[in-house]
Amino acid sequence: MRAVQVKEYVRGPQDLMVTDLPDLTPSSDTYLIAIHAAATNFFDLLQIRGKYQHQPQLPWIAGAEFAGVVLSTPASSKNPRFKKGDRVFGSSQGGYATQVCAREEALMPVPSGWGFLEAAGLMVTAPTGYAALILEARIRKGEWVLIHAAAGGVGLAAVQIAKAFGATVVATAGSKRKFEVAKEFGADYTIDYNTEGWAEQVKKLTPKGKGVDVVFDPVGMVNTSLKCTAWGGRIVIVGFAAGNIEKVAMNRVLLKNISLVGLHWGSYTKEAPELVQKVWEGLFLLIKQEKFKGTVYTDREFRGLETVSQALGMLERRETWGKAVVAVPQAAESKL
Repeated sequence: MRAVQVKEYVRGPQDLMVTDLPDLTPSSDTYLIAIHAAATNFFDLLQIRGKYQHQPQLPWIAGAEFAGVVLSTPASSKNPRFKKGDRVFGSSQGGYATQVCAREEALMPVPSGWGFLEAAGLMVTAPTGYAALILEARIRKGEWVLIHAAAGGVGLAAVQIAKAFGATVVATAGSKRKFEVAKEFGADYTIDYNTEGWAEQVKKLTPKGKGVDVVFDPVGMVNTSLKCTAWGGRIVIVGFAAGNIEKVAMNRVLLKNISLVGLHWGSYTKEAPELVQKVWEGLFLLIKQEKFKGTVYTDREFRGLETVSQALGMLERRETWGKAVVAVPQAAESKL
């Protein structure tokens, strides 16, 4: 097999190398998957530098999100959910490779009509957006939703989910191209969050200038967003892509009766496993209804593991939109 192996922490994605390694031998409770596409994530950039909260013991293979074909099923399972040859997507350490081992709960079936590239970026961003807006914010038809970094992977997922549930979406982004993308995925209005006074612009868009009902924030923009959040509004904190942990003006939160809630999708598996299935059922229904589509970055192609460093570099420089996904060619014996 071939893989992006990390033997020591690197300065950045430009230092990543592809190497030949022995084929994987799955444990008795894992599937062996032939990877056909691997999606990039910001946490990959932290992990390769040794700065993520989950650091495998060196050496390890980078990447986490993938889509591919089942090569073998768990030896310990008499009735596995997936069979050899099934198309699956999932998340497991070692996604930047031609093979990966994954437990059953970390895998999902590729939706009908979807390709590997589209499916590879589903496992993290889609359920994050759904859980944040539907479980935590409890958006309702007719509400106004402000989505920050709306042209990013999780942002585009949130835009589609909010629209599917009947909300009016105000999307923030930082470039003309990203405004276009947000509109293509359903946003009703776009705002440049680099512009001074953007919060006032958002507020003026809403009926009687009351402000938005819900804010979806994967960036770290709670303080400014408080200015354009309606009385009784809800702000869901999904991440801190800007790199700063905010100190929030709690007096504004109190005076406007605003609810702040955090969303860490990864913790649902342990703390609320019954809701994980509910989220995926909701997402697959939206996909079936053609209200949710893949968010693959298509302005350029990434093909081969050698382009992982390029994809991550562009992601880090905020040069991509949606999910930057790398196509992973397979040797003839792995093509099913």
